[in-house]
Formats: sequence, structure tokens, C-alpha cells
Amino acid sequence: MSENDTPEQPWRNFYGRRHGKTLNKAQKEYLREDLPGRLPGPVGWEENPDREPLDMETRFKGKPVWLEVGFGGGEHLAHMAQTYPDVEFIGCEPFVNGVAMLLGKLRREKIPNVSVHPGDARDLMDVLPEGSISKAFLLYPDPWPKSKHHRRRFVTQEHLEPLHRALKPGSEFRVATDIPDYVRQTVEEVPQAGFEPLFEVPAAFDFDDPQPVSGDWDTPWADWLSTRYEQKALREGRKPHYLTYRRI
Repeated sequence: MSENDTPEQPWRNFYGRRHGKTLNKAQKEYLREDLPGRLPGPVGWEENPDREPLDMETRFKGKPVWLEVGFGGGEHLAHMAQTYPDVEFIGCEPFVNGVAMLLGKLRREKIPNVSVHPGDARDLMDVLPEGSISKAFLLYPDPWPKSKHHRRRFVTQEHLEPLHRALKPGSEFRVATDIPDYVRQTVEEVPQAGFEPLFEVPAAFDFDDPQPVSGDWDTPWADWLSTRYEQKALREGRKPHYLTYRRI
């Protein structure tokens, strides 16, 4: 391909919901009025067909940028942005109702340091400059419990390799999940993409039959906010796991 050719948009299957129940009037207003000013830049293929890297310096004024992939309703993202006002955040979420929920929180609580990509995280990582992200979060991702669907999980090389490229060397990647088999796949695949675990896998953890086992991964991070999803998992007897990696 010559330097004047436009990259061809890859075929990417998307699994999961983009829309839920009908948005209320206020949520529609947040999307219409607030979302345009929260976009991190030209991410989509229509507005950025040449896949030019985002201008992080202009957008974020040289501040560190942290990334949350799949922020759900945005509780953790809003909490972290308030806890670290000198950090800029980018949240990715394709579920429109979740995006609207977050935008409402940001407006009500007057949180300025959050940008929102309302779509597939892979499209964003296409245009994130190499080494531009200082920390990343993957919190209670879709577990895709059936074996035939495990390739859809985020902790596969399709997602991890571009994340590794976007992260600065030495930066932290946090994963939280309540699904033992997701722990198993995370432990197996994340190091293959160039990440060093900052925890010990308990000797009793059975990779052939993953079950909850106590260990380093029992303790949440000091700045952790337990989300509604985690509270639901706890009520239903599922054990949270908190896995921390360093980008090599």
C-alpha cells in the first residue's frame, strides 16, 4: 500500500448489546448536547478514514491519560476522575444506555476530565498513539461463559496487542472479574501480550477446572469503587478477583 492509499476498514464482528431500554428525555439530551464535546477526537472510520493518530497533546494538554475499556454505567470512571483531577480519562463503551448514564453523572457532578468513545474499543486503539496511555482498566467485562465464545473475550491477543502498544512501558493494567474461567484465560493470555503479573497465582488454582481460590487477587485496589455489578456478584455468591499487570 502506498502512502497515499487509505487503509481498508477491517471486518470486525461485534458481540453484545448496543441499545437497551428506551432512553428517557434527559438521557437523549445528554447524548445530543454533551457527547460531542466529550469525544476524544476523530476515532471512527468515517471521520478518520486514514486512521491518523489522535492529537493527544492538543486534546489533553500533556496530562497523563488513563483508559477504561467497557465502563458500563460509569460509576468507577466517574469516581476515578474525581479522585485524580490532574489525570485525563478516556472511557470506551458501545452500549448507548451506559454512555447516557455516564454523561448524566458527569454533568450533575461537574466532572471535566473524562472523554467518551461510544463504540468499539478496537477502533479507538487503532488511533491511539504508541505509548500514549498511562494506565488501563478492564473491569467486570462480559464473561462470554460458553467455551465456543471465549474468543470474544477482551483478554485475547486481538485486543491485548493493540492495548500493549498504546500503553507506556511500565504502566499498569488492572483487570477485575468474578468469573474463575475469565481469571484462567486472563492469567494465560495477558503475559503473552507483554504484561508482567504483579500477583502470584495460588498453587491451588486449577487451570483445568477453575474455581474460586483465595490469594493475592482477593484485595481490591486502594482507590477501588465497588460498582453495582460487583455488589450484584457478591449478593449472588460470586468471588471478585483483582488482577494487576505491568506493561513490559
